[in-house]
Amino acid sequence: MPHLDVLQSKRLYEGKVFHLVVDEVRYASGTLGTREVAEHPGGAVTVPLLANGDVLLIRQFRYPIKKHLYELPAGKLDPSEDPPACAARELEEETGFIAGSLRKLAAIYTSPGFCTEQLHIFLATDLIRSEKGQRLEEGELGLTVESMPLKRAVEMIEEGEIVDGKTICGILLAERSLSREEHHSD
Repeated sequence: MPHLDVLQSKRLYEGKVFHLVVDEVRYASGTLGTREVAEHPGGAVTVPLLANGDVLLIRQFRYPIKKHLYELPAGKLDPSEDPPACAARELEEETGFIAGSLRKLAAIYTSPGFCTEQLHIFLATDLIRSEKGQRLEEGELGLTVESMPLKRAVEMIEEGEIVDGKTICGILLAERSLSREEHHSD
């Protein structure tokens, strides 16, 4: 760790979604400080594209901000689960669709100033309906699935209607990737 000595580390909280660690540190200048870190196992996000080019978004209530948001299907990695398996699982659970193809677009850190969460973003294509359908968790029961042209989703980002970071990244990465593919096939 550059220019930083950890003098003491305490795990103050162990939760279902994250753990809170507080470190007492000494910077290279000799100044003492406190660093609070939310340890998160990471997760996976899918950008599900239907054959007609529409993207599937979920709309759900987010308790911390007390608002409904448009988001891409996503979820937390289970212990020892690999990101593509998580992406496929969450896509099916939240939308009722299975991806015939998953292609990784990127991996992002959501808030590296205080959180270890890394999200793996996948483009999901060749979608088919799952025989099992949606399997929502208790906190997701009001979740709805909406289909719209990818271009409309980009407009919603530009208009401030889509404000979730992982969703903005995923949609813009997918649009760019598909645009490059179309350009190369011309």
